[in-house]
Amino acid sequence: MKDNAQPLPAGIAAVLGAPDRLAALQAAMPVFLGPDPDFDDIAGLAAGLVDAPMAFVTILGETDQWFLARRGTPEIRFPSQETFCARMLAEGGALMVADASRDARFSGLPSVIGEAHIRFYAGAPIVMDGQPIGTVAVADRKARTSAADILLPQLARLASLAGILIRQKEEARRRMLAAEVLSRDEKRHALALDAANVASWMWDLSTGIVSGNETFHRMLGFRTSRPMSARTFFGAVHPADRKTTIDRLRNALATGKEYDGLFRASKSGRWLLGRGRVHEWDAEGKPTLFLGINVDVTDGQLASERTRLLLRELNHRVKNTLAMLQSLARQTLRQTSDPVEFMDAFAGRLQSLSEAHGLLSDHEWGVIHLKMLLQKQIMPYALDYESQVEIHKDEVELGPDEAVGLGLVLHELATNARKYGALSVRAGKVVITARIVNEEGRRVLNMTWHEVGGPPVNPLGRRGFGSVLIERSLDKILGSSVHVEYLPKGVTAVVRMPL
Repeated sequence: MKDNAQPLPAGIAAVLGAPDRLAALQAAMPVFLGPDPDFDDIAGLAAGLVDAPMAFVTILGETDQWFLARRGTPEIRFPSQETFCARMLAEGGALMVADASRDARFSGLPSVIGEAHIRFYAGAPIVMDGQPIGTVAVADRKARTSAADILLPQLARLASLAGILIRQKEEARRRMLAAEVLSRDEKRHALALDAANVASWMWDLSTGIVSGNETFHRMLGFRTSRPMSARTFFGAVHPADRKTTIDRLRNALATGKEYDGLFRASKSGRWLLGRGRVHEWDAEGKPTLFLGINVDVTDGQLASERTRLLLRELNHRVKNTLAMLQSLARQTLRQTSDPVEFMDAFAGRLQSLSEAHGLLSDHEWGVIHLKMLLQKQIMPYALDYESQVEIHKDEVELGPDEAVGLGLVLHELATNARKYGALSVRAGKVVITARIVNEEGRRVLNMTWHEVGGPPVNPLGRRGFGSVLIERSLDKILGSSVHVEYLPKGVTAVVRMPL
């Protein structure tokens, strides 16, 4: 069939390869899993409109047309350049061809001159986000000099139904994946946040509801993790500290400045360091959403002067990290306004920061070895850490800012590799090379992350917040950079960081 294919006209190639169209297709259906029986009824209804022996519901990629449902053919894939549907998209809307063998636009197609012997065709585009991503079509081996006047409008209605179904199924797929990730990671995340004594919470001022992770509720002395009213939240603050805490929160709400407070929890008696800021305002400029974090600093409050000095260093580091947490929170909040979904999406990145803080705390906020950071951030995502992670490195010691920033980079690379890359299969491997070079009398870490043996990388995949976060995590360290390449054989990242 391909030997008879005509060269693809430039106009059709432009339509198939249009970036906006491909982006809409990627958003609507990132992964094609084969024919889907949920679309069979749409193909059946289309065939019944004119008693056609062939009917299709398709997704039209740049190079391949995939069949979600089909009647009258065993095919599940066909080259895009050889299809009626590609030419229909170039025409700009629904299309009907009475006799393809007498139409110069179609007479040379393999499906016309080959075994399929198609003569009659009618189809309408499936439009998502203003872009045509597929078709609902019918065909016959016999020419039809006339067809019902309402055929194309009816096919257009079926195409609209197909688009709605595609959107609903993709939303369901994403919810299912999110639920699977939550089910797998929830216990590990909870233990990590508990060990690091970092709690996060969100106050919806429009409803007066405060929600947070399990660590937040435990720090306040609550047995359950249910959302609570603001009155209950303030009631959990020790009476001796309550007025000062409320006054500082009110000042943050009124001025938009950062909230910074130290208080005891009434029930647990723990000393908590709290920080936060307004993140959303309504059209009248009134605050509607407040995001905060708490760190348990009880041991520091009760310890010796040396421990109090360590707490001041921790306070300084939390301030430095807060800017990163707020950036993460803002980006995550743009994706969802649901408190539960926000906490799920935010927990993994907060865990990475918490683990880096935990390592630094163990070493009294001095320096930690790169090997420890690599193991802490990558091991939870490897199927077999010893066989899948190959490290070639010099002896590298990292300071607090360097460890926190690089830890977040490693977390995003590792989670991405576990979901889509080399760490998702046992044959995959991550090769890390870390060398110290001397540049004008200054030590600089050059590190590469290279994935091999994993699934092929789709270069057309959309650039998500995780990719942006990787490249910006070291912005605070002057002269540093992270460059990520999504090569077909595996993701490669190059890190440069002055020490």
